[in-house]
Amino acid sequence: MSLSEVLARLRALEREWGREEGSARLVAVTKGQTLQSIEAQVLAHGDFPLGEGRAQELRDKAAEFAQAGRRVEWHYIGPLQRNKVKYLRPVTLVHAIEAGWQAEAIAAAAEGWGHAPDVLLQVHNGEAQKHGIPVADLGGVLSDVRATGLNVRGLMVMAPEFGAEVPAPQAEDRILQLFSDTARRAHDLGLPELSMGMSGDYPLAVRAGATLIRVGRSLFS
Repeated sequence: MSLSEVLARLRALEREWGREEGSARLVAVTKGQTLQSIEAQVLAHGDFPLGEGRAQELRDKAAEFAQAGRRVEWHYIGPLQRNKVKYLRPVTLVHAIEAGWQAEAIAAAAEGWGHAPDVLLQVHNGEAQKHGIPVADLGGVLSDVRATGLNVRGLMVMAPEFGAEVPAPQAEDRILQLFSDTARRAHDLGLPELSMGMSGDYPLAVRAGATLIRVGRSLFS
């Protein structure tokens, strides 16, 4: 599937669910891709945000693009460790804040950068091994992050993974419920941005109101 095909599908889904055209924005996940591949498969079709989940890979790609004179909007979509914060200087949006200390570390580093990225809070999806903020703690973490001076734009959630023992229709129902619940919580907190959906489940995310759709595999397959 090409980027053009993914975009056409996104626009069709927006129409199907009565959404404004372009309200679901594509974030191209470029993990493992070269500058040449990203240029040909993504940036040749428009200026889309590029999402990276590994801080050092982001650092290296950002430097390569800058050296080539190419301006790119970078998003960081992976889990964040304290010693990796220094690599986020090129980033405009961090998708996965799950603790106040991460925001504090970013805010401190941003003083030296002269600019600070906006952030999203990652909501825990119920899987024990996954990252995220428990729903009951969202309000408190939101207050802690805002106290650092960072701008919180919204929420992010990852769909849980289901084994073969869960029928596909039942798995889809559970994912849609998670996405819809996250959208409702964002609304209740007054947060406009929703980062939900990847290559395998973005139709459900568009239906639930996602504004940022993270797609990688489908763009480069």
